[in-house]
Amino acid sequence: MKDKNEKREFRLSRRQFLKASAATAVLAGTAGATRYFIPKAGAENTSPLKEVKYVRTTCSPNCTLACGIRAMVVDGQIKALLPSNDYPEPEYGPRGCLRGLSFINLIYGPDRIKKPLIRTGERGAGEFREVSWEEALDYTAKRLKEIAAKYGPESIGFIFQVGGTGHVQKGAWIALATMAGWSLIHPYDQNGDLPMFWPQTFGVQTEELEPLEWLNSRYTAIFGSNIMVTRLIDADFLIKARNNGTKVVVFDPNYSPTAAKADEWVQLKPSSDAALALGMARVIIEEKLYDEAFIKTYSDMPLLVRLDNRRRLKADEVKGLARPDGLPPYREAFVAYNGKLLAVHPEKLELPPDVILEGEIEVELKDGRLVRVKPVFQLLKEHLASYTPAYVEQETGVPGDTVVRLAREMATTKPLHVIYGASNYQWYHGDLKGRALALLPVLTGNIGKPGAGISTYAGQYKIRFNVKEWWFPGSPRWLPWLYILHGPTPGMKARWPKNGIKALIFGWGNPFDQHNMADRLRQMAIKGELEFIAGLDFSLTTSCRYSDVVFPAATWYEKTELVTTPLHPYMQLQQPAIKPLYEARSELWMARELAKRLDPGFAKHFFPELDENTAAEKAVELLLATGGPPVAGITLEQLKKGPVRLKSEVPGNRQIPFYEQVQFKKPFPPVSRPAAIEATAQFVKSGRIEFYKDEDAFIALGETLPVHKPPFEDSEYALNPEIKGKYHFAYITRNSLYRVHSTHSNNLWMNELQDNKPKVFLNPQDAAAKGIKEGDLVEVYNDRGRVRGYAALDPGLGRKIVVFEQGWWSRYLDGDSYNSLTYPFIKPTHEVYFVPGIWAPNTAWNEALCDVRKAGEV
Repeated sequence: MKDKNEKREFRLSRRQFLKASAATAVLAGTAGATRYFIPKAGAENTSPLKEVKYVRTTCSPNCTLACGIRAMVVDGQIKALLPSNDYPEPEYGPRGCLRGLSFINLIYGPDRIKKPLIRTGERGAGEFREVSWEEALDYTAKRLKEIAAKYGPESIGFIFQVGGTGHVQKGAWIALATMAGWSLIHPYDQNGDLPMFWPQTFGVQTEELEPLEWLNSRYTAIFGSNIMVTRLIDADFLIKARNNGTKVVVFDPNYSPTAAKADEWVQLKPSSDAALALGMARVIIEEKLYDEAFIKTYSDMPLLVRLDNRRRLKADEVKGLARPDGLPPYREAFVAYNGKLLAVHPEKLELPPDVILEGEIEVELKDGRLVRVKPVFQLLKEHLASYTPAYVEQETGVPGDTVVRLAREMATTKPLHVIYGASNYQWYHGDLKGRALALLPVLTGNIGKPGAGISTYAGQYKIRFNVKEWWFPGSPRWLPWLYILHGPTPGMKARWPKNGIKALIFGWGNPFDQHNMADRLRQMAIKGELEFIAGLDFSLTTSCRYSDVVFPAATWYEKTELVTTPLHPYMQLQQPAIKPLYEARSELWMARELAKRLDPGFAKHFFPELDENTAAEKAVELLLATGGPPVAGITLEQLKKGPVRLKSEVPGNRQIPFYEQVQFKKPFPPVSRPAAIEATAQFVKSGRIEFYKDEDAFIALGETLPVHKPPFEDSEYALNPEIKGKYHFAYITRNSLYRVHSTHSNNLWMNELQDNKPKVFLNPQDAAAKGIKEGDLVEVYNDRGRVRGYAALDPGLGRKIVVFEQGWWSRYLDGDSYNSLTYPFIKPTHEVYFVPGIWAPNTAWNEALCDVRKAGEV
């Protein structure tokens, strides 16, 4: 990969683009835009003014921001994309960033797929012939029928991305997959965005405060989240909160843009957050800074644990106690003590105030045996005794007196909000870090209240209302992504297809760049393990180049769609600003046409008598009519006029996690859609926030309580002990300001802002030791793969860390993949249960060791 070659390729693409698209020329400058609308002075101007139309729609990449956009349309072309400012709460507007506003470069760019394609060359070569829709659909249906007949329909895997941004279009393909019996692959764990501490501790998929609630926090502790980059549009709420007196502390190995805006930056070693959190919890407990009434009422701290088998004591084991009648099978009655043994009802958050948290007692079981028991709180206190300030300093690098000071601040400054970022939990022991960090708001009673809680802002996967009637006309069959790359494991709970995955259909994503861990996916394609691959996209991505058939998809400015996100509290409508370019079609239309060919009965689900946009509006109406309380009273006509806030039980319909549990004493967990409560309530059988986990895997691994385990010991070194001492750098693939994952990788404006060069970020001292200077072409490598980029020396970067900004398409990396260095580790605690996208093996992107050298060195 030579710099001069990159620049030559860029200039060619730019000329092609400008030649092909007058729209970008118009958008590139004010003069270019205004000449269409301001008549020239003088008699020679006889051209009539052109009609300008503005269409209110929504920008919908996987960034959780869901910005309302006004598309300016002239003569059927989008001339400009402008931020909208029509939110009922003006604090949420205007919305829009340079990435979204420059999306016009992708709509009219040279990578736009114009017609259906069928592969003619080797996979990955990008050699295709253009075909008609009829030929592409017939060919696809024929291949899928052959594979289903030979291996079973479950051998066909369907990947979709960020369901919340595509209730209609993505839902159409999910519906087709359920009817056809294909394996659905959930994006949350695939993308590594599933924070496993949530189901383990609270029984939910994820929760988060909406940004307006940041203003109510008085202390915001941010662990490994770079809000100023990844939550760009809402970052001003954090700045306003700080300016209003909220203390903002950022915990990160690297000095990030968010750290630069904080009151305090606490630098710690990579993946050492659990040690820090447990050290602070020790201080909170020892100095009695915890909220005793809160933890007795809402957590498992008073529940008794048997010392003989390390399991929680059940009421039906104890002489004189019984399991209350009428409990659902996913609940269990455990035992507490206040001078007498109490059967704790799992659906009533009530215990006498004198129930004990500390001590040890002897209990007689129904079989006559005597066992010693202790409350969870007592076990936690004993467990935390080893997390002294000196030990925490050794493990994290944070001075011991700083640990004590921070613990006191967090315990006494309320409301406390802890933000736990995806970069921080995309490690093998990310679940342990989350469980430890959750102790801080729970111990101090900062749950279920304005401005308080713990939040993880990653992805747009959460489904905010019921989608069953549109998404699941059949019974869905789910398969976590990591098993496709790793193969089945002895502990897996998901159903492995008898013959494995033989075909892959993907849309709204770029798995051959974003998810080819250890290059496994490309190997499966090249070796023929995947016998058929189909892609749906508007740009010819790396993944499309590996496909056998490519369907040209409409962009989100060319179709009707219904959008919600976890972070943004408004439901919004995508309305087509222009007709689909070339022969692009909406995904609903594609699903409907393919359904006709697979089984004519399937097509009835997709409103076959209607055109694709009218059918999409019918799907929106169906979703609103059957979506339940969060969308009660919301209509399509309302959404056409502008955004509508989703409903909740919080005053003002605010988004405050566990408000109902804390204010109304409803048992944990709240529902995590689309799963039924029966599926997720089994995660916290006590009906409470649980820090003690007694399932076999937790006991076997010594993780019944949150514990600090250093990185790489149970992953890289267990996989290959010989690399200990061979690779000394942690390899971090962080999000870029210039892309939303791999969307905008081919955006000319965004690439110009990066000098058209992928960067490898290093601490200057580490670079000097390697003889690397600013701007050198360097290679990051390990035994699995490599990636190259240009050295950017950053004194704010932690030592022995290599950072590469993910999202670059392979063509910008000379054919390399930044994910070739990673590995699909599967942690046993992630396999205790399986509910898709809620409790499932999560990708550990950052659990990778590497080294770095100048390109060309051996």
